[in-house]
Amino acid sequence: MEGPFTREMLPLAVPSGLAVRRTRTEDGFRDDPVAVRQLEVIRRLLREADGAVTATDTSREGQMVARNLYDYLGFKGKTERLWLSSLTDKAIRKAFLDLRPDSLYEGLYLAGRARREADRIIGYNASLALGMAAGKKNHSLGRVQTPVLALVSRRYLENRDFNAVPYYRLELSVLKDGKELVFTCPEKYTQQQEAVAARNRIAASRVATVIQAERKETVEEPPLLHDLASLQKEANLRMGLTAGQTASALQRLYEGGYISYPRTSCRYIRKDMPEDMPTLLSLLKDDPCFARHAETPEGRVLSARAADDGKVTGHHAIIITENIPGKLPLDEQNLYRMVAGRMLEAFSGDCTKEEADVRIECGGILFEAGYRRTVHAGWKNVHNGTGKEEDTMFPSWGQDEVLPVTDISVRSVETCPVPLFTEASLLSEMERCGLGTPSTRAGVIELLIARRYVERQGCGLLPTPKGLEVYEAVRNKLIADPEMTARWEKDLQEIERGELDADVFIQKVGKYARQIVEELSAVRFEHPGPPRHRCPKCGMETLTLHRKVARCGDPDCAFLLFRTFNARELTDGEMLCLLEGKKTDFLPFVSRKGKPYEASLKMDENYRIEMTFRDIPVERQPLPAGDPSVMQAADIPVETPHPGQLP
Repeated sequence: MEGPFTREMLPLAVPSGLAVRRTRTEDGFRDDPVAVRQLEVIRRLLREADGAVTATDTSREGQMVARNLYDYLGFKGKTERLWLSSLTDKAIRKAFLDLRPDSLYEGLYLAGRARREADRIIGYNASLALGMAAGKKNHSLGRVQTPVLALVSRRYLENRDFNAVPYYRLELSVLKDGKELVFTCPEKYTQQQEAVAARNRIAASRVATVIQAERKETVEEPPLLHDLASLQKEANLRMGLTAGQTASALQRLYEGGYISYPRTSCRYIRKDMPEDMPTLLSLLKDDPCFARHAETPEGRVLSARAADDGKVTGHHAIIITENIPGKLPLDEQNLYRMVAGRMLEAFSGDCTKEEADVRIECGGILFEAGYRRTVHAGWKNVHNGTGKEEDTMFPSWGQDEVLPVTDISVRSVETCPVPLFTEASLLSEMERCGLGTPSTRAGVIELLIARRYVERQGCGLLPTPKGLEVYEAVRNKLIADPEMTARWEKDLQEIERGELDADVFIQKVGKYARQIVEELSAVRFEHPGPPRHRCPKCGMETLTLHRKVARCGDPDCAFLLFRTFNARELTDGEMLCLLEGKKTDFLPFVSRKGKPYEASLKMDENYRIEMTFRDIPVERQPLPAGDPSVMQAADIPVETPHPGQLP
């Protein structure tokens, strides 16, 4: 089909009725036999029952799954809701004594259904519109995924095209109580000559005078408890876990009865819960990392900052339960400790600090410095490992005090680009923009990676050439506008609370879908063809990177290199590194026995892939109770995979 299409050519796709899950077979798509058997079992049980208890996940999606099941099977009996915050025996028994009418959660179901229909309407129509405009079938767009792709692509382009600008600052060293202290001039000089001239003007100065010394005490309240988003960000920073890996590990801890419901966006607990905290915290007294802080002597007053009934809507913050875990897999053990450690912090005392901002003058030029000292560590003691207060130099300053000058220097500095998104920073940005929910954001990131729009390189998230192509096509279009998606999330929350009619919301979605179809129908793509690279076998610029292989276009050469190596899919950058005869960085792999290891890859002269393991493998260890910024590694290969073979 040539030329743009119009919205009359593409009617809005409205979701159809419910159907059994289907699977692909040699004879085409058929109903999944496992799903059919499960449905028949449930149908038989419902026929024999007077009522049913909805015990699915306590979320929009969970409520919708249960309702869809009842509707599909035609069940008209009484339904009640089991609302759980943890899966301990005590919590389950308590919840069964407090079953609630399922009708109280009608808003949750309606919001889930509205979200699903909105995603399908927008995703189907936008993807089809862009695919027809581009002449390709593999351009997928979505209500949330496309604004997130825009965030990643925009940040990457800003970083790539950034030009560092040098500037210069004066630094002054003075003696104070026998120690050398450094002060910095707040003025930034754009020209080195200006900075040097300013230094030369005061080079003969031998003393500096204190003109201002402000001393004050500050208080840092304990941090709030963890929700899913804060745990995903911290686990990414400290352990290198993806958001999806964190969510999966937390779900396993929840199903084991060790933590409360993890897919929560709340960081508070109810006001009646702090009375249970001493008992829960005392369970940590045998943990060598937390024993000193888990003691609950008589009269201990716990911070009540995290207790607020008005902030708890649905599920409270993530906390440990009365079930003490035994031996856990490493990631689960570290995440459990993060939850436990944050509880100890949240219910500890304030951290008190003393601060001093000092300004001195030398030869008519102002210099300044700041000093900080911890007076009482409070909640920060949980992770400092020693229990001792911080002991740093904190000099006493006097007005008009004269200090001997030991050095005046010019320091060269460069402006820095905005860093590429890591998974932690992208989650923060998605949260700030209102894109997705805590339980769906990890899935959005994984979807972009699965569709080869985004790839992980080290700790960073970068758009692929395909992702950049889509971004360039939609960058100024409604489909990429995060504000629109954020407003929709707000609408869905109002549907949950019964403040907005779901049908009104879907009408807005339909209107929006027509607008994006009109916009995308006018998009023009240029298809210059895939870039060519030098073939390592024939030496010609005839090699192309495809989705699954790198292939030489010369039929007489027919060089071929598969992307997948030892169950890991290599990125474009890693493939090019091999093709150029270079070593890759150390890449993470998992052995056949499920053990993680890291290895560097290189292609030898016979086009076989060689692996080089780290010289000194370090066994992955539990996170310490000390510095929370420490990142652990997992680098032991249990078995040596065979070198990759070229066909």
